[in-house]
Amino acid sequence: MPAFIQISDPHIVAEGALVCGRSDTATALRRAVASINERLPALGPIDCAIVTGDLTDHGTDEEYAHFAQIMADLTLPWQAIPGNHDTHDGMRRAFGDEHWMPAAGPIHWLRDFGPFVVIGLDTVLDGAHHGWLSDCGFAFLDKSLADLNCHPVIVATHHPWLHSGIPPMDADNLRNGAALIERLNSYKGTAKMTSGHVHRAITGQIGKVCCQIAPSTAHAVHRDVRADAVHAMALEPGCVTLHTWLDAPLGGFLSDTLQTTARPGVWPFG
Repeated sequence: MPAFIQISDPHIVAEGALVCGRSDTATALRRAVASINERLPALGPIDCAIVTGDLTDHGTDEEYAHFAQIMADLTLPWQAIPGNHDTHDGMRRAFGDEHWMPAAGPIHWLRDFGPFVVIGLDTVLDGAHHGWLSDCGFAFLDKSLADLNCHPVIVATHHPWLHSGIPPMDADNLRNGAALIERLNSYKGTAKMTSGHVHRAITGQIGKVCCQIAPSTAHAVHRDVRADAVHAMALEPGCVTLHTWLDAPLGGFLSDTLQTTARPGVWPFG
């Protein structure tokens, strides 16, 4: 069963620092890496990890070095797309030698898992928190979908088009995402979209396309939809998401959210 693990929004800062003075994102990512490594024998073959943006909190060289140091312990290869807290120049300086990093321009890529393909799209608009897919991003997507010729596909972005119901996050989603979803709904094969940005596990359906938002390895965005709510973080358990292709009569894409906090144990039923 070809599979990958989605890591999202680790928001790594300089060593010893905390995000907003409270969230120890480095410890959270180390815990996620250790949890993935420990679980791998039970999960079956996993091809890689995909990081859907906000690798760092400020996009500095120091933060990318810290992120790379933590990820070096992961026993899987990994690749990434940027989020609004990342910088293209910073990611390219840190990971320019990686096979998935284009030499210039937006960080788009395609990875073939056999029964399905993942298209990573760069939705970062420099200087903005909201997402925007560029003309070259749409061109990359259009060519990829044409070449795939109905083969199952997951499109991975940082910014979702699916609304979360959290007004400040929905204001900063993928603002031209309707055109992306229109393409996926017109695609003759199975298509799914997975994103980050909201720091919560949320799933919805837009037309025929299953749209999923992955939780963060660290803090969550607090869900409070009251008109006078303060936009805030919540120190909830970190998670990663396992995406698998099940080759069976009722198979297809399966996703499982895995908590990365310490587990007291597992026991046989009965």
